[in-house]
Amino acid sequence: MSRVLFLLSFLLFTFIGFAQSNDHYNIEIETWQAKRLSDLKAPTGWINLAGLFWLEEGRNTFGSDSSNKLVFNHPYFPSLAGTFKRTGYSVEWISADEVVATDSKGVPILKKEIFNPDSSNNPTLVLGQFRFTIIKREDKIGVRFRDTRSPALNYYNEIPRFAPDLQWKITASFEPSYGKKIPITNVLGQTTLQPSPGKLVFTWQGKQYKLDAIDEGGNELFIIFGDATSGVDTYPAGRFMYVNKPTAAGVVIVDFNKAFNPPCAFSDFATCPLPPKQNILPFAVNAGEKTVHPYKASH
Repeated sequence: MSRVLFLLSFLLFTFIGFAQSNDHYNIEIETWQAKRLSDLKAPTGWINLAGLFWLEEGRNTFGSDSSNKLVFNHPYFPSLAGTFKRTGYSVEWISADEVVATDSKGVPILKKEIFNPDSSNNPTLVLGQFRFTIIKREDKIGVRFRDTRSPALNYYNEIPRFAPDLQWKITASFEPSYGKKIPITNVLGQTTLQPSPGKLVFTWQGKQYKLDAIDEGGNELFIIFGDATSGVDTYPAGRFMYVNKPTAAGVVIVDFNKAFNPPCAFSDFATCPLPPKQNILPFAVNAGEKTVHPYKASH
C-alpha cells in the first residue's frame, strides 16, 4: 500500500510542478506579447507608418497639395511643407515659408542636410503630429513618414497567436561558420550579404533541422524563417525571431512561441527582409504570432 501511496504522491507532485511551470511560462509569454504590442505602437514603432516616399535626384517638393512631387493627403498636413533636395546619397531639407519643422529636440530646421550615409546623427524631422526620417535601401533613398495619431494605433489591440506550448521551446546547438555572409532579399527585390556567424541545429520529431542566424550586434541573433503555416495561419512571407547568443558550451534556446510578424504584416510602408530558402522549414510551426488583418483607411 505504501508503494501505491508513494507513486500517487510522486505523480501528484510531478503534475503540480508541471502545472506551475506551464503557468509561469504562460505569464512570461503574456508579458513578452504585451511589450511586443507596446513597441509596435510606440512613436518609433511600425504601426504609425503612414507613407514611404522614394526621392528622385534633385528637388522633391512635399505637401498635401496634388501639385507636389511627393503628396501626403491629410487635412493637418501643409499644402507645401518643404522640399527634399537629393544630391547623390545626401539629402537636404528646405522648409516652406511659414512652416516650422523641427528636430526631435524642438530646434527649428529651415535648411539643413538631414541625411548623409556616413553620418550617425541624421535627425528626425517633426511637423505637428508627423515625423519623418530618411532611409537608404541600396541605391534608393526614401522618406519614412509617421503619423503619431494614426487611427491604426487604435485598431491593433492584440495580435493573434497560437497558445503557448513548451514543446516549441527547443534546446539547439550552435554550429559556427566564421566570417560567413548569406544573401538576404527584401520585398523590394534587393539582395544584400548579411553576417551569419553560424547555424542553429535542432531536432523536431526525430529529424534534424538547421536555421542560418544573422548577427545584428548585441546579445542576440536574428532569425528569418518560413514554415508550413506561412500563408495559411501565419504571415505568407515568413516570420522573425530573436534568440540569445550561444553559451560557452554552444547551447542556444530557440523559442518559437516568440516568433513574430515582420513589419510588412502591419504596414505597406515597410521594407522587410524575406527568409532565405534554407530557412524555410518543411513542417508547421504552430507557435508564435499568427497573421493579422491589416488596418485599412475604411476601418
